[in-house]
Amino acid sequence: MSKYFFSTILLLLTLSGKVLAQDDTTAAKEEPRVKEAVGHQLRLGVDIVKPISSSITKDVNSYELALDYYWKKDMYLVAEGGWGSASFDSSYLRYDSKNTFFRVGIDKSMLKRLMPGDWDMVFIGARYGIAFIDRSQAFYATSDDFWGNTSGTIPAKTFTAHWAEITGGVKVELFKGLFAGWNVRGKFLLNKKPFQELPPSNVAGYGKGEKGSVFDFNFYLSYAIRWGMPKDKQPTISPN
Repeated sequence: MSKYFFSTILLLLTLSGKVLAQDDTTAAKEEPRVKEAVGHQLRLGVDIVKPISSSITKDVNSYELALDYYWKKDMYLVAEGGWGSASFDSSYLRYDSKNTFFRVGIDKSMLKRLMPGDWDMVFIGARYGIAFIDRSQAFYATSDDFWGNTSGTIPAKTFTAHWAEITGGVKVELFKGLFAGWNVRGKFLLNKKPFQELPPSNVAGYGKGEKGSVFDFNFYLSYAIRWGMPKDKQPTISPN
């Protein structure tokens, strides 16, 4: 397995350990249990890392959006998507690619909500990703002292990428409805065969096309809308 896989696993275990330690401390103090907080939340976010990176590396452009919905018991249903393009231009090879992508999955918050208005989270999650890729016709040229100069083209290609992800991170409410948060991702390509012949230099939503596993990072700014919230914002205490 890639070293990125183990790095991601280590991070998630560390986060989980801290949360479990917090729970043990709470139990030792014999604090009253808190009922599951009710209410609905739909949160839309944009990754601000990708546009910044795109402005620096002109040969790669990528944009990502994320949507999550509070389901139940600290579980969130997640849908993500975006688009991007990449180009490879050297003295021996030149081609472009573009794609759209979608990811679906679930996040589990490791922090207990102490009241209906508490939406901060430290989470772990999983995703399934799919990308629809168009790679342009490629032009190549080679030079050899014995065989001489050769040049030609490789036909354009349209294909699909599938991958799985594990992820973990933090989301904090800065002001009412406004969140900032980051997450790390370990991504693992499920169909490597289409990438064996001249893979795209970068696949938006996944990463480097020639890699079977990659590590990624997002920093989101998000805004949430809520409904069905109790008027009483104080913690709801259940009997021991």
